[in-house]
Amino acid sequence: MAYHDHQSIAPINPAIIAVRTEAWGGTNRTKWLLTRDFSLVWWSQIIAQVGDGVTKLALIWFVYSITGSPLKTTIIGLLQTVPPILFGPFFGVCVDRLPKKWIMIGSDVLRALLIGLIPCLVPVEHFTIERLYVLVFLHAISSAVFGPALTAAVPFLVERRQFTAANALLQTTTSLGVILGPAISGIGIATLGSQEVLCVNALTYLGSAACLLSIRLSGEGVPQKTCVQAPSVLRDLKEGIQFALIKQQRILLLILAASLYTFGVSAFSTLFPVFARKLLALGPAEVGYLWSAFGAGLLLVSLGLVGVTDWELRKRFLLIAASSALSAAALWGLVCVEQLMVAGLLMGLVGAGVGTLTPIAWGVLQEIAPGHMIGRVLAIYTTAAMIMAIVGMTTFGWITQTFGERVGVIGIGLVMLATAILAAALSHWIRVRDAAPRYVATTVATKAEAPRRRATDGTP
Repeated sequence: MAYHDHQSIAPINPAIIAVRTEAWGGTNRTKWLLTRDFSLVWWSQIIAQVGDGVTKLALIWFVYSITGSPLKTTIIGLLQTVPPILFGPFFGVCVDRLPKKWIMIGSDVLRALLIGLIPCLVPVEHFTIERLYVLVFLHAISSAVFGPALTAAVPFLVERRQFTAANALLQTTTSLGVILGPAISGIGIATLGSQEVLCVNALTYLGSAACLLSIRLSGEGVPQKTCVQAPSVLRDLKEGIQFALIKQQRILLLILAASLYTFGVSAFSTLFPVFARKLLALGPAEVGYLWSAFGAGLLLVSLGLVGVTDWELRKRFLLIAASSALSAAALWGLVCVEQLMVAGLLMGLVGAGVGTLTPIAWGVLQEIAPGHMIGRVLAIYTTAAMIMAIVGMTTFGWITQTFGERVGVIGIGLVMLATAILAAALSHWIRVRDAAPRYVATTVATKAEAPRRRATDGTP
C-alpha cells in the first residue's frame, strides 16, 4: 500500500508531467533525468557540488593545520549550521512567497563571491582564520536559502510519483561531488595550498547559476507577497509550524529520526579529516581518497533509491533502519583497520548507510505538504535537524579532544545504531496505526451483518 494523506496533499497540477522522449525509437519511456527542467537543475548541482567537495576539505584542512585543535576545527561545521537554525523558518516563508528560480540563482552568485573571489583577492598575510570564519558564516546564510528553494522546487519540476526518485537523483550530485571534490582538493592542497584551492568555488557556483537561468517551474503561482511584512511573515510561519508539528504526526516522526541521524553524521563529516589523520596517519591525498570512497557509497545508494518512490511509508522507515545499522557497523570497523584499501571499503559502506534517510524524508514531506506551504515545512524540518547537528559536532568535538579519536568514532557509531532502532520502532508504530482503522471497519461491518445472519440461519 503506497502512503498517501488525502486530506493534506494539494491537488496535482496537470502541467507537472514527466517529459516523454519520442527520439528513443518512438517509445514512451521516461527520461532518466525525468524532465528537461529537472535535468538542468541536476547538471547545475553536479557543478556546484564538485566545488563544494573541493572547498570542504580545503577549509577543514586549513583550520586544523594552523590550530592543531579538533575543537576549533569543528567551528567550520558550527558556522555552517548556525544560519539554518537562526533564519531557516523565515527563509522557508520567503521560499513560499518569492520565485524559487531566482532565489537559487542569487544564492549561487553570492556564494561565488564569498567563498571564491574574496579569498583570491585578500593577500595571504591578511587572510586570518577570523576572516575565514566570517566568510564561511555568510556563505552558510546563502546556502541556507538555496537548500529549501531547491527542494521546494521539485514538485514543480516532476510529477508526484517521481518525488523520491528526483530527490535521490539530486543526492547523486552530492555523492559525485564527494567523490570528485575531495580527491581534487587533496591533490590541490598538496601541490598549491588550501587558500588557492578555495578559489575554485567561484567558477563552480557561477556555472551552476548559468544552468538555472533557463529552467521553468510548471504550476508555480506568481508571488503576491514579499518577505518584509513582519506580521504576515509571522502568521505564515505559525501556520507552517502548526501544520508540521501538530496536524501531521508523520512529519514529527521524520523530524525525530532526522535529528538523531544528523547528530551523528554531521560530527563524522566534520571530524573525519582528524580521524583519518590521527587513526590512520594519512596525508591530504589519502584523506581525499577515503572521502571519495564515502561518496561512491553514497552514489550507489542514491541510484538504488530511484526505484523506491512507490514504497509504503513503513517499508521506507525499515530501509532507513537497515542502512543506519550498516553505517554503525562500518564506523566501528574503521577503528580496527590499518590498511588503506580496507578503510576505503568501510568508508564506502558508511556512505551507503548514511545516504538513505534524506531522499526518503524529502519525498514524504513533498507528498504531504501543499504546494503553497512546502518551503516552510522543509525549512522547519531542516532547522530541527541542524539544531541536532550543531549539538552533535560540539559534543563529539569535545569527546574527541578529551578522550581521543577512537572513542569519538565508536560514539558516532552508537548514535547511528540508535537511529536504526528508532526508525524500526517508527515503522512498527506506523504499521499498527494504519492497521487500526481497517480493524475497526471490519468489526463494524461484522456487527452490522450479524442480525442478517441470524435471520438467515435461525441462530438466536
